[in-house]
Amino acid sequence: MAGLSPSQLQKFQEDGFLVLEGFLSAAECVAMQQRIGELVAEMDVPLHCRTEFSTQEEEQLRAQGSTDYFLSSGDKIRFFFEKGVFDKKGNFLVPPEKAINKIGHALHAHDPVFRCITHSPKVQQPHFGGEVSPHQDASFLYTEPLGRVLGVWMALEDATLENGCLWFIPGSHTGGVSRRMVRAPAGSGPGTSFLGSEPARDNSLFVPAPVRRGALVLIHGEVVHKSEQNLSDRSRQAYTFHLMDTAGTVWSPENWLQPTAELPFPPLYT
Repeated sequence: MAGLSPSQLQKFQEDGFLVLEGFLSAAECVAMQQRIGELVAEMDVPLHCRTEFSTQEEEQLRAQGSTDYFLSSGDKIRFFFEKGVFDKKGNFLVPPEKAINKIGHALHAHDPVFRCITHSPKVQQPHFGGEVSPHQDASFLYTEPLGRVLGVWMALEDATLENGCLWFIPGSHTGGVSRRMVRAPAGSGPGTSFLGSEPARDNSLFVPAPVRRGALVLIHGEVVHKSEQNLSDRSRQAYTFHLMDTAGTVWSPENWLQPTAELPFPPLYT
């Protein structure tokens, strides 16, 4: 796929998201799923690092912001878990592969399977420099000016209304950012805080985007989106990463995710 058609580009600009079915082949989906299985089987997570991942604000601040494990994960492959999967001693209550909420945040750099997909020629498009509560990616990945971050979300399995597909408020990417998660000042210890708050949003404004395995969804950094709890007996694995147009862009030094000497942000085009 060399790029977006004019009509696709116009739809993305109007809605703030765009679904591209059939982007990945079945073989590519299987390769990433198999690699996830291998990573989970090999993981050795210290008990004190078994951090639950949640987007509810208080949980986020407690589980993510207050732990070095999360804040220093930008250049590593680390594991984040669903709620209620450990007993009080830190032992799994469910099979480990069912306990994972996400693996992050440097699969694209350190794992050959995911690096290959991320830097695939078909990703290099020329026109773009549990429950997840409603949010904007730019709340966590803030740039000046805004509008420079693009989310890429790939379905490794069918994403349906029952198992937690994405939902969007079309056109909500034009009103700025209502909330930001920022790092605590250097020297004050690990942690994050929120500036601003998520406004109350009419649930009827959200439109679902169910997709088949292999689909790619482009997500504008400021479009409001969410996913509902997976109420089915089927998993919904996805691979997601973000692109930033670096020309004339300042990556906020207050963002939780920061490039390191060991892993600067890798260019998409090499």
